[in-house]
Formats: sequence, structure tokens, C-alpha cells
Amino acid sequence: MSRLPVKSVPVFKLYGETAAWPTPDLIHCESIPARSRLHDWQIKPHRHGDLVQLLYVQAGQAELEVEGQINCVRQASLQVVPAFSVHGFGFSEDIQGYILSLAQPLVDTLSAAVDGTPLATAACYSLDSQEGYIKTLFDSIVEEYSEQGLGRELMLQSLVSALLVWVARRSQALDCTEAKAPDRARDHLQRFTSLLEMHYREHRPIDFYASELSLSAAHLNALCRRLAGQSALQLINQRLLLEAKRSLVYTAMTVNQVSDSLGFSEPAYFSRFFKRCSGVTPKAFRLQR
Repeated sequence: MSRLPVKSVPVFKLYGETAAWPTPDLIHCESIPARSRLHDWQIKPHRHGDLVQLLYVQAGQAELEVEGQINCVRQASLQVVPAFSVHGFGFSEDIQGYILSLAQPLVDTLSAAVDGTPLATAACYSLDSQEGYIKTLFDSIVEEYSEQGLGRELMLQSLVSALLVWVARRSQALDCTEAKAPDRARDHLQRFTSLLEMHYREHRPIDFYASELSLSAAHLNALCRRLAGQSALQLINQRLLLEAKRSLVYTAMTVNQVSDSLGFSEPAYFSRFFKRCSGVTPKAFRLQR
């Protein structure tokens, strides 16, 4: 698999897509063939600025490269692809399995309940005797994701939580001396997204986040653009927009109440912000869902 200089590696939401996260859901699930067959079974090196992926190879063959580490998979396996990591895949035409994409806010929330951050480190786990358990988990996730049943979001998060615990336990069992030293730039980005999750409703300036990370604002912006493909302000705005969309879809709050809950000084400012970032007004967006 060819290697690309970091600056030339594209940043996508989902592979091949530069548009914003497609739904207010914090989870996206699709089969490996659904997207890879569109690209002749080869997913070229790229990055995701604000999501983590879990790639479940159920059957077939795959060559999985994450940050220069190549795993040639010939049996059921689960590959963890952390946010901001450069990765590319090659699949056989008989590949079976799924790609589960998790928005960073959800990863941060679920990881807080686990000792450590198992999804922050790239790893490929052979399923061995746990193959049946992981297959059942993914089958349940796929079924729940494709339906709109009562409690769908809660059920999906419960299933993903079980998967994360499994990864955490497998990660804990690995010899720590084999782990690579974390990339400082990517570590800064992950810390920034964690801080953003804590403070995005407060509309903190970029200088605040830079200070918390012991960086200059210019350095933080450059780092965000290099690894996430967006400025620090764009990442802040995208997080606010995501929460606004979720509130409009999943709650009965009025537009004014959503505005207040997200820390906007007045509803008119919130409506302008929403339209500027999404292309439609909050009311129009709610009517579309």
C-alpha cells in the first residue's frame, strides 16, 4: 500500500465524503462491501478528524494499514482506527464485515466510564474464541441501526459500550512495552477535543483552549488544520452545530430553548449561526427530519 506525505493525506468525514456528518446520530454503521466495492476494494490512505472507527472483518481477506503498521488479516478480527490516524485498507472481493464509525463526543463520553482510553490507540485484535460474541454484538448493532424503534439511541449506545469494554479488556491484556509512544501532535488534538466536549456550550475563545494545552493559538490552529482539515474555530462550530441538530431532532425543545441550552445570547444569533453552518434555518431543518 503506497504511503503519502502527511500534508497530502485527505481528511474525510466518511471515506470519500467531505460534507458534514450526515445525520444527528453519533454512530454510523455500514458493511465493508457497501463502500469498498465503489473504490475497487481499495481504500486509499486518509484520515478522519473527529471520529473513531472499528472495522470488523468477519470473513475474507484484508490488508489493514494504520499509521504505517500493516496487518494482513485472514481470520475474524477487529481493527481500532483512532481519530486523526492515517489509514488505508485493501479487501478481497469476498470480504464480509462492518465498519462502525463513532463521533468523538460519543467516544469521549463512553471512554469516561472505562479505565483508560482503549480507542485512542491503533490495534488489530484477532477474535479467536470471542468470534461468536463479537458477531452477535455487530449483528445487533446493524439491526438496531437500520430501524427506528423505541429507545434506539439508548440501545445503540449500550451495544457500543459493550464493544468498547471488550476492546478495553483486550487492550489491557497486551504487553504495554509493545505500545508505541503517542504522537504529540495527535495527542494535542485528542486533548483539544476532550476540552471542547467539556466547554463547547460556554463559547470559549480559541486562546482559552490553547492556554489549557500550553500552546499558542496559532500553533493550535495550525495543528487542527494539519490533522483535522479544519481550523480550531470550525471544530468548535461543528460541535455546536451537531448538538443543535440532535436537540432539534430528538427533543421537543423550541428553537429558543435550544438556543439557551447551547449558550447563545439570543435566539436570532443562534438562527444565523445555524443557517450559516448548515445552509438552512433551525425550523427548516426540523421540518426536514
